Amino acid sequence: MKEFDKKYRRSIKKFVSQKIEDEGLVEEITNDVLWSAWESRENFNHKCEEFSWICSIAKHKIIDYYRKKKIKQVLFSNNPIYEEIADKALTPERDALKNELLEEIKDTFAELNEGYGKLLRLKYVDGLKIKEISKMLKISLKAVESRLSRAKKQFREAWNYDRKEI
Repeated sequence: MKEFDKKYRRSIKKFVSQKIEDEGLVEEITNDVLWSAWESRENFNHKCEEFSWICSIAKHKIIDYYRKKKIKQVLFSNNPIYEEIADKALTPERDALKNELLEEIKDTFAELNEGYGKLLRLKYVDGLKIKEISKMLKISLKAVESRLSRAKKQFREAWNYDRKEI
């Protein structure tokens, strides 16, 4: 692992820092990428250069970071306390908290009615555009926008209700 780390750390860190500005986060994601690559090296099929394969892992980690950041911003923007909790839970060094928060989000999605959980998942987890969702669900763009608005409101209400019980 030491040689693997020494061989790729500088290049992967540079690659990650081109997409993320926070130096501490760059370091954490770089560590996560190198560890993931090391752990899954037996899956490397040699169809490309090893560095390219590791960069693809890095791309996925970066996308995951931004996807989670987007979920946090959209779902928690009306209540700063949840944004603070999400900030703490959505850093790579806190995988246990992150997974717990994601489970809570999934559970809250499941509580929503009228397909709102699915709609939020399509938009903020899968990253689909409103136009794509409209085609997929065979409803108008305005209907998607309207339902998304109601879904976010219902999510916040369900989230607030669940937190009061704790």
